[in-house]
Amino acid sequence: MVRRSRRLKLQKFTQLCGQGQKEGFRVKRTCPSCGPEPGGEEKKGRGIPISVQLFPPELVEHIISFLPVRDVVTLGQTCRYFHQVCDAEGVWRHICRRLSPRLREQGPGIRPWKRAAILNYTKGLYFQAFGGRRRCLNKSVAPLLAHGYRRFLPTKDHVFILDYAGTLFFLKNALVSSTLGQIQWKRACRYVVLCRGAKDFASDPRCDTVYRKYLYVLATREQLGVVGTTGSRTCDCVEVYLQSSGQRVFKMTFHHSMSFKQIVLVGQETQRALLLLTEEGKIYSLVVNETQLDQPRSYTVQLALRKVSRCLPHLRVACMASNQSSTLYITDQGGVYFEVHTPGVYRDLFGTLQAFDPLDQQMPLALSLPAKVLFCALGYNHLGLVDEFGRIFMQGNNRYGQLGTGDKMDRGEPTQVYYLQRPIALWCGLNHSLVLSQGADFSKELLGCGCGAGGRLPGWPKGSASFVKLHVKVPQCACSLCSTRECLYILSNHDIEHHLAYRDLPASRGMGIPEPSLGTGTPQDPGGTAQACEEYLSQIHSCPTLQDRMEKMKEIVGWMPLMAAQKDFFWEALDMLQRAAGGVGAGPPGPES
Repeated sequence: MVRRSRRLKLQKFTQLCGQGQKEGFRVKRTCPSCGPEPGGEEKKGRGIPISVQLFPPELVEHIISFLPVRDVVTLGQTCRYFHQVCDAEGVWRHICRRLSPRLREQGPGIRPWKRAAILNYTKGLYFQAFGGRRRCLNKSVAPLLAHGYRRFLPTKDHVFILDYAGTLFFLKNALVSSTLGQIQWKRACRYVVLCRGAKDFASDPRCDTVYRKYLYVLATREQLGVVGTTGSRTCDCVEVYLQSSGQRVFKMTFHHSMSFKQIVLVGQETQRALLLLTEEGKIYSLVVNETQLDQPRSYTVQLALRKVSRCLPHLRVACMASNQSSTLYITDQGGVYFEVHTPGVYRDLFGTLQAFDPLDQQMPLALSLPAKVLFCALGYNHLGLVDEFGRIFMQGNNRYGQLGTGDKMDRGEPTQVYYLQRPIALWCGLNHSLVLSQGADFSKELLGCGCGAGGRLPGWPKGSASFVKLHVKVPQCACSLCSTRECLYILSNHDIEHHLAYRDLPASRGMGIPEPSLGTGTPQDPGGTAQACEEYLSQIHSCPTLQDRMEKMKEIVGWMPLMAAQKDFFWEALDMLQRAAGGVGAGPPGPES
């Protein structure tokens, strides 16, 4: 009986198809933007073609919105018509609501729904344990409430993830039952919401997660108005949580006129310094004693302006990085300033103790670099910098080859790693470094150098003094990474509005081309120095004011292939001229200066 009913349904369906063919209608299979099908009039008996463009755009968008995100992107690359349809905000609104049903509000940006859909489609946290039998990349649990992944931080027992909506998630390790009925310990398999309205968070800056007992969260909270007023105000605050249980043990609230965007920690537990970066680029600091945070009492802490903002008030800091005994600041103009608090780390970083002052450890030190710095990574006694041209510079202790220079000689000033360019992310640990790069076919790969003990460089147990490709399958949308003593973590997420935009090197600054002296003549100019100088002069001439020309000249001095002492001399001389110029309209300096 079942076979008979199926046969009757099939016969009825074939009759309907035959009637449709007799009526002379068929759907056009060719591209709608490429014109009519060639030879279509000569092919009789095949019906009249119907273009997809004849359907209402709302219907086509509704149909396409049910496709997977990968198929929508692929379909949009076939022709102009489907590119316009697949790029419509209505399609991405349906996709976003399907991926994140709880997300109902339209986010910020030019393409809010497309950005939100891609953020939620590409989000993921992957980890690979260094020990054990199975050494493969695993994926953690994905919180359904998370709106993309902005950053993450592993602690002693758990992992914390901050999304783009300001929600901080608490991913727990737990005992779960496997498919075979066995009980096993699994990482990041349970999640809860720790808090909302978070801007940033930090913990102990040391690479060993054993020391990360507390989690400091920079958040925005509603505060009730004072007596005699109505309404409430939003104030920034720092909340301290126990990483083991997620219990809040301490809270400090700031004045409503102060707005912060980043928090980092530096120092020991008894003298833990919290550095807070304001929206205006100023840095404030306060000191707490972590050993007394779990005691039920209240006390007042003093918030003071950091010395880098007091001594250099014209600087606008864009971001910070820290470890236990040093802090690094990157300004909005790409400058780098350093604070070193212990003589041992200072010697490892700079190779000497000549300029170290134990009585004034907060004095910022300027690093000499040939171009603007976009981001950095700070380890215990070495660091990495990436400039606007995608070049990687390493500095510090190189005992295990963690600088990737091919040898084990320490570097007292930034040294370029010539065979690596345009990285996606850079990470420096205790005695090894990792680089996340992208190939020509847009595939991601993970490179590492330094000490390979404990499996921290998968595939290279003896380590390497040069960056080598690690045996790790990197996700397609990987954007950041972190390594602990037990595990390697990779964060996957793609933001269509924020991506690294590296510049191309000028002709005279090509990789591996030795640049001749500026005093040589133009007939013997294989590196294109004369052409580069003409380009520099045109850039200076395009500046409207004298102050802008002086700033541009400082930038050009940083680009020129000069020694560090010569660059410092020219920068100091330009500062003196800029202060003494006043309203004098002097012309731009020539290349001979």
